[in-house]
Amino acid sequence: MKRLILLLLVVVVLAATYQERRVLFAYLFVLQSGGAPPELRTYASDPGITWLDDYYTVDQIGPGTYAIGEPRYHQLNFNYLITGTERAVVFDAGPGVRDIRPVVEQLTDLPITFIPSHFHYDHVGGQVSFEDIAVVDLPFLRERARGGLLQPTWSEHLGEAEGFAQPQWRVSSWLEVGSEIDLGGRRLTVVYTPGHTTDSISLWDASNALLFSGDYLYPGYLYGFLPNSSMGDYLRSSERLLGVIADDAIVLGAHGVQPLTTPRLSAEDLRQLKLGLEALRDGEIEGTGTY
Repeated sequence: MKRLILLLLVVVVLAATYQERRVLFAYLFVLQSGGAPPELRTYASDPGITWLDDYYTVDQIGPGTYAIGEPRYHQLNFNYLITGTERAVVFDAGPGVRDIRPVVEQLTDLPITFIPSHFHYDHVGGQVSFEDIAVVDLPFLRERARGGLLQPTWSEHLGEAEGFAQPQWRVSSWLEVGSEIDLGGRRLTVVYTPGHTTDSISLWDASNALLFSGDYLYPGYLYGFLPNSSMGDYLRSSERLLGVIADDAIVLGAHGVQPLTTPRLSAEDLRQLKLGLEALRDGEIEGTGTY
């Protein structure tokens, strides 16, 4: 009984402020997840889908652009291989149930740079096996990097939910916000898009009108209530993106709602997100959901 009372007091104290409530929610999320990934899904064969093995699918979006899907993983992750004539970028690497590197190397023989859209466990592959790793250049990340080594914090990673330890990376290069990544005949602009997390970025491919949005925008429910999330940042990022992308842009997100279909949205979806966030801010509509 005393232990129960003590636990209740801890909960009350943790719930005293907005930030601490979000941390408490994250801890409850981790506890209910059980510390291990759910069993992999199974699917009937589909002649329209290219399976690279018994786990990964690949969808060629266009020349040098591949969506690498993980439909058997419960979060339906999609990672992107983006190639030029000289270099390739892997944007996200999934949770690490399988190592994505051999799959990528089946699709390109170019030098590969891994770039995480953000540090959540389902995007950084547990401990990615790529030697060349580029991370967005943010002061709070630079300050933590010792000798080029960077480790996500508990709340940035949240891998304990499914038994993934916090990885440590040797950062090969820091990506300045607004800078361009030259792949050879193809350039990607680094756009800072916090909201889902404070370390989130998107990549804008102007020559092909493709926005690789990570977890900032994808079909389905968006997460803006985690320990390092911010609804205000979400709105500011929508304004920033609308000032960058083209009206005919295709938005390629990091999670799907249909297991075997690459998640595609549009600039209009981004505009609708902005309008919804403004309506929430102004009290014209109310949020719904767990938090």
